[in-house]
Amino acid sequence: MKQLTDLPNIGKTLAEKLHLIGINNEQELKETGSENVIIMIATIENSGACINMLYALEGAIQGIRWHGLDSKRKQELKEFYRMLNK
Repeated sequence: MKQLTDLPNIGKTLAEKLHLIGINNEQELKETGSENVIIMIATIENSGACINMLYALEGAIQGIRWHGLDSKRKQELKEFYRMLNK
Protein backbone atom coordinates (compact mmCIF):
# COMPACT_ATOMS: atom_id res chain seq x y z
CA MET A 1 0.00 0.00 0.00
CA LYS A 2 1.42 3.35 -1.04
CA GLN A 3 2.01 6.20 1.36
CA LEU A 4 0.10 9.37 0.51
CA THR A 5 3.16 11.27 -0.70
CA ASP A 6 3.96 8.41 -3.11
CA LEU A 7 0.75 9.22 -5.00
CA PRO A 8 0.69 11.73 -7.84
CA ASN A 9 -0.36 15.25 -6.82
CA ILE A 10 0.06 14.61 -3.08
CA GLY A 11 2.84 16.66 -1.53
CA LYS A 12 3.74 17.12 2.09
CA THR A 13 1.16 19.87 2.76
CA LEU A 14 -1.79 18.00 1.27
CA ALA A 15 -0.68 14.77 2.99
CA GLU A 16 -0.72 16.62 6.33
CA LYS A 17 -4.28 17.81 5.67
CA LEU A 18 -5.30 14.27 4.80
CA HIS A 19 -3.77 12.97 8.03
CA LEU A 20 -5.71 15.61 9.99
CA ILE A 21 -9.00 14.21 8.67
CA GLY A 22 -8.01 10.60 9.26
CA ILE A 23 -6.87 9.62 5.75
CA ASN A 24 -3.51 7.91 6.19
CA ASN A 25 -2.96 5.80 3.08
CA GLU A 26 -3.96 5.19 -0.52
CA GLN A 27 -6.71 2.72 0.34
CA GLU A 28 -8.44 5.10 2.76
CA LEU A 29 -8.27 7.87 0.15
CA LYS A 30 -9.82 5.64 -2.52
CA GLU A 31 -12.52 4.36 -0.18
CA THR A 32 -13.49 7.88 0.88
CA GLY A 33 -13.45 9.42 -2.60
CA SER A 34 -12.32 12.84 -3.74
CA GLU A 35 -15.66 14.58 -3.18
CA ASN A 36 -15.99 13.41 0.43
CA VAL A 37 -12.35 14.18 1.14
CA ILE A 38 -12.62 17.78 -0.10
CA ILE A 39 -15.69 18.29 2.11
CA MET A 40 -13.73 16.98 5.09
CA ILE A 41 -10.68 19.13 4.28
CA ALA A 42 -12.92 22.21 3.97
CA THR A 43 -13.78 21.81 7.67
CA ILE A 44 -10.15 22.45 8.63
CA GLU A 45 -9.48 26.10 9.49
CA ASN A 46 -7.47 27.79 6.71
CA SER A 47 -7.49 24.55 4.72
CA GLY A 48 -7.10 26.19 1.33
CA ALA A 49 -9.64 23.77 -0.14
CA CYS A 50 -10.14 24.66 -3.80
CA ILE A 51 -11.06 23.13 -7.15
CA ASN A 52 -7.41 22.38 -7.93
CA MET A 53 -7.11 20.43 -4.68
CA LEU A 54 -10.20 18.44 -5.68
CA TYR A 55 -8.63 17.69 -9.06
CA ALA A 56 -5.38 16.69 -7.32
CA LEU A 57 -7.23 14.28 -5.04
CA GLU A 58 -9.08 12.69 -7.94
CA GLY A 59 -5.86 12.36 -9.90
CA ALA A 60 -4.19 10.70 -6.91
CA ILE A 61 -7.07 8.24 -6.67
CA GLN A 62 -6.73 7.44 -10.37
CA GLY A 63 -2.94 7.30 -10.15
CA ILE A 64 -2.39 10.15 -12.63
CA ARG A 65 -1.37 13.80 -12.61
CA TRP A 66 -4.51 15.91 -12.29
CA HIS A 67 -3.86 17.50 -15.68
CA GLY A 68 -4.60 14.08 -17.20
CA LEU A 69 -8.14 13.77 -15.83
CA ASP A 70 -10.62 13.17 -18.61
CA SER A 71 -12.80 16.14 -19.46
CA LYS A 72 -16.04 14.43 -18.41
CA ARG A 73 -14.74 13.68 -14.90
CA LYS A 74 -13.26 17.17 -14.62
CA GLN A 75 -16.65 18.66 -15.50
CA GLU A 76 -18.38 16.47 -12.89
CA LEU A 77 -15.93 17.64 -10.25
CA LYS A 78 -16.34 21.26 -11.31
CA GLU A 79 -20.14 21.02 -10.97
CA PHE A 80 -19.79 19.32 -7.57
CA TYR A 81 -17.44 22.05 -6.37
CA ARG A 82 -19.81 24.80 -7.53
CA MET A 83 -22.71 23.19 -5.64
CA LEU A 84 -20.51 22.79 -2.57
CA ASN A 85 -19.75 26.52 -2.55
CA LYS A 86 -23.27 27.85 -3.00
